[in-house]
Amino acid sequence: MLTIQKNLTNTFFAILSLPATAMGFALSVQISALSWILSTKYHLDIEQVGYVWLSGPLAGIFGQIIVGLLTDRVWFWQGRRRPFILIGGTIAALMMLALPNIDEVSHGLGIANMIIVATGVALTLDLAINVSFNPTRAIIADTTPEGKYRTRGYTWMQTISGMFGVLAYVISATFGNYTLIYFGIGLVLVFSLIPTFLITEPRHLVAESTTTDAAPPVKVPIQWNELMKLYLAHAFTWLGVQTMFVYIFAYIKYELPVMTDDSIGQTIAISFAVLNTVGFLLPAPVLEPLARKIGRVRTHALCIGIMAVGYGLIVLWGTTYDVGQRQSRAYKLSHSKENDSPTF
Repeated sequence: MLTIQKNLTNTFFAILSLPATAMGFALSVQISALSWILSTKYHLDIEQVGYVWLSGPLAGIFGQIIVGLLTDRVWFWQGRRRPFILIGGTIAALMMLALPNIDEVSHGLGIANMIIVATGVALTLDLAINVSFNPTRAIIADTTPEGKYRTRGYTWMQTISGMFGVLAYVISATFGNYTLIYFGIGLVLVFSLIPTFLITEPRHLVAESTTTDAAPPVKVPIQWNELMKLYLAHAFTWLGVQTMFVYIFAYIKYELPVMTDDSIGQTIAISFAVLNTVGFLLPAPVLEPLARKIGRVRTHALCIGIMAVGYGLIVLWGTTYDVGQRQSRAYKLSHSKENDSPTF
């Protein structure tokens, strides 16, 4: 075990945050580039892009459940979380490399159907991210004591991961999605592979108790009604978020046909950079005090309501823009007819 880990220094917490940062960055690359590159380079219809994205939630459902069942019970390569982080990070980097080269992959595999290959790449990328995400968080709990040091570990993770998430969209907006993809490949590899060899995982997980009583803990039954309410609430939330991830390129291209594909990609990157900046800066100074005042449930409901209003404004903007464009075309047409009429 390195001295920085024994002493729980800030350097150790920064290194401990890098695997989660790698997976968050890979997800940012997927959000920024997948729909854009499928539409612009491979000319898939928006319905076909939706089918490719459908693989993501399916990968998340099965990947996280399977890894959740396995990760606490395995030990190889001198780690419990390390194998999943190493394998997931490597596969995620390879799939990002495949994104701008799906046509070559398709040719090499002898598969003529581009949708099948694109779906396979997207599915494998999403599965790799999902396989690694939980272990990158769990390793923080495994290697820090309960209390302020564990809180510090997750705070460092959220801060560093949030900063690099914003950086991903800044790179996309400034240098383009291809630069983002190739930069992301190197970052995901470095942040996934190197930290795992600097962190020593405990061979045995110790169950911590907050009570000194000798009585056995009371098993609390699962409140299935309340659990289903949570599932439904998150399902509707992700319905909006996932729709935005998948169809934002098509929506902008339809509503603003004068924009080029590169400028649409830049607009998407700037939009998500703003989104991630708000998500990175707002929770601690605003949402946490608000939750203490009005409660977490009301705060969550308020945030969902604001999100719904935001989506409504996007639709209103699109409708207003369409009306303005039709009026402008009608005005130009009427004036051109007046100018073309004969004079006596």
